[in-house]
Amino acid sequence: MDQYSIPKHLDDPELIGFWTLDEFLVMVIPFTWGILSQHIVIGLALSVAAWLGYRKLRAGRSMHWVLHVAYWHLPGGFFGLKVAPPSHLRVMAG
Repeated sequence: MDQYSIPKHLDDPELIGFWTLDEFLVMVIPFTWGILSQHIVIGLALSVAAWLGYRKLRAGRSMHWVLHVAYWHLPGGFFGLKVAPPSHLRVMAG
């Protein structure tokens, strides 16, 4: 018997069922909306469409790539980030 075991995959993401956490959230949020608004079939359809679209967007890349793209292409207030003050107020900002 072998005394030591060597893991085959060290950096695999944790899974919820068959999905990673980000894929699971992309599916659950529209489905939850469908349940709360009493449109379960529409929520299920949106959930599947969002999951397929997210898989195509990610296409073998990590979730950090999606966050990077979102950071640069969504408005600054979306992530709760404060923008730099205008140039004429920089002296007042310190």
